[in-house]
Amino acid sequence: MRRFAGLFEGLVRDTDAAVGMLYVLTPEKRALELVALSGMPRRIAAPWARIGVDDAAPVAQAVRERSLVWVGDSKELAERFPRIALVAPYEILLAAAPIMDGDVTWGAVCLLWPVSHPPALSPGERDAIMVFCGRSGRLLRHYADRGHPVEAGADVLNLRAVRRREPGRAEALAAYEFAARLPTGCCSLDLEGRVRFLNQAAADLLGIGAADLMGSLPWERLLWLDGRAFEDAYRAAVISKQTTAFTALRPPDQWLSFRLDPGLSGVSVTVTPSQRGRPAATDGPAVPPGAHGPVGASAMYQLMYLAATLTEAVGVRDVVDQVADQLVPAFEAQGLVVLTAEGGRLRVVGQRGYTDDFMAQVDGAPLTSHIVTARALTSGTPLFFPSFAELHRAYPHTPRFRHRDAWAFLPLITSGRPVGLLVLSYDRPRPFPQTERTVLVALAGLIAQAMDRAHLYDTKHQLARTLQTGLLPKELPRIPGLDVAARYLPAGHGSDIGGDFYDLIHCGTNCAAVTIGDVQGHNLQAAALMGQVRIAVHAYATAHSAPGEVLARTNRLLSDLDPGLFTSCLFVHIDLERHVARLATAGHPPPLICRPDGRAGTLAMTPGLLLGIAPDGEYPTTQVPLPPGTLLALYTDGLVESPGTDAELAAGDLVRYLAAAADQGVDAVADSLLEHALRTAPGTDDTALLVVRPGGPGCVPPANEG
Repeated sequence: MRRFAGLFEGLVRDTDAAVGMLYVLTPEKRALELVALSGMPRRIAAPWARIGVDDAAPVAQAVRERSLVWVGDSKELAERFPRIALVAPYEILLAAAPIMDGDVTWGAVCLLWPVSHPPALSPGERDAIMVFCGRSGRLLRHYADRGHPVEAGADVLNLRAVRRREPGRAEALAAYEFAARLPTGCCSLDLEGRVRFLNQAAADLLGIGAADLMGSLPWERLLWLDGRAFEDAYRAAVISKQTTAFTALRPPDQWLSFRLDPGLSGVSVTVTPSQRGRPAATDGPAVPPGAHGPVGASAMYQLMYLAATLTEAVGVRDVVDQVADQLVPAFEAQGLVVLTAEGGRLRVVGQRGYTDDFMAQVDGAPLTSHIVTARALTSGTPLFFPSFAELHRAYPHTPRFRHRDAWAFLPLITSGRPVGLLVLSYDRPRPFPQTERTVLVALAGLIAQAMDRAHLYDTKHQLARTLQTGLLPKELPRIPGLDVAARYLPAGHGSDIGGDFYDLIHCGTNCAAVTIGDVQGHNLQAAALMGQVRIAVHAYATAHSAPGEVLARTNRLLSDLDPGLFTSCLFVHIDLERHVARLATAGHPPPLICRPDGRAGTLAMTPGLLLGIAPDGEYPTTQVPLPPGTLLALYTDGLVESPGTDAELAAGDLVRYLAAAADQGVDAVADSLLEHALRTAPGTDDTALLVVRPGGPGCVPPANEG
């Protein structure tokens, strides 16, 4: 990790970026997790600590499209990535790029610059980013190959700003004395927002001794000061690296102007009395004491981000992941559990900050039991326990995880009925002030609505998946003289099901047919139509129709049914005695072929229209020799298509992998093709694959491609 962090530090320095965020892909390739940070505290970066690969975020898009993403101004940020702009509504420029080695993606990097940066990356900056991504990709592969992959831990590495030069002791003392003598109030905040220096003028204006403020967050320590305005100005300065300002009333009648000037290592604050009583608009927003509650600005921005994220969450797991990623840092919790009620029992659907053994004690508890989780869910009443003593008095049999000392139990209620329970826990006592309780209860309602939608989606998705699985062949028939391997890979989590299908048909002595296709759409209708098409093709094939006629008849059937969806289909009739194959396609990708002499490529075919477009569509038949040992690979577009990827180039890569694996069995060939596709593109669509080889010796890897 040290070498990886060193490369990242060099990139931030070489590009003069104000903020840098470094991510690695999770082992299951579903999300990017923050591992290193520069120019911004972890608290502010919390909304972006974990980003789904499918999220509308620059680093996610860079990974999906396998290319650099540039955002040249705040307007473009708001249009392309509204969720990011919602929590960072500042004038910034941004670049994101995937970290890759060959065709394997390992992570991503994101850099921010202030608006003073030119509207485009310079050639030197672009080169620095590309060199970093290449070197980092090779380094991450090296770590993984040695059994030590870089993974996100509990703590994100926060790189310290490197000073151009270190002042000597005498120089530092002279600077301190200079600031101390100034009649203007001066204060220095570190990057976390904590006070590291305060001159006497600032202490007098703020009405507090310097020693009492040192090391604290001023918006928490100064009770008369509106904390939200101060923290918001600090946050804007740190992210945008632009000067911010606000004014506040120190009771009874003293208006003070605050100016925040950011740098790489912190923020310089000047405090001056307003010259005209209540300040002018140019002095920044004016806020009287107590205008906002105790929930901080950073927390509120995270909650806004959570609200926006939940509108895009699909299944229950998506909702739980987003809630855990955003709520835990926003409310500084050490643990979170989401439970639902199923069959009269509590079921854990997600957690952070607990062990599996402890969760096993909670999972499956009857709703009738006298434990706090069951009571909170069945009663629908939020419960707050500022200390373990209070929880133990009320529910003495409730298990305690380690030294947790405060809890919030929040029923998730929508349309008057509970759909689950959210539990936050803390290692220290927490008073849960009324404003925080109000915010948490409101959030629970928002989460409940998202959970309800997610449950409905999961139910429909499972029904469609069950239908689709039931309509696909449970096992392929054994046909003497023909080796066949089939693979079906559902789309990645969060994607609707597709209408991909395949079949192997025994057409008579020494004859067989293979077919593969893809119904337009991703829903129950597509799954049902997929079954109809597969049955129709199977029936016409067993009637010994020619390939073109099989597709023409199926097309007429679909036109009569008028389902409103189109279907691509490839049909191959194999004569094992004459060693020939006859093929026809209805807008489906042609098969890949590896011949026994080593020549590999894509079969040239004349495609017909997609099934269901025109009832009188014609489907030309192509005949090719198919001697023993020839490999045919039929696939759906999920194997080669993904955002930012050229399907023809991807198919060319598959040809090379087919040739390289052709001396193996058909199962090994199918696995090799599928593994290659998974490495190079996320599973955004269902994928079906059929690998067919007539009996005989396998073809040897080719010396050239045909």
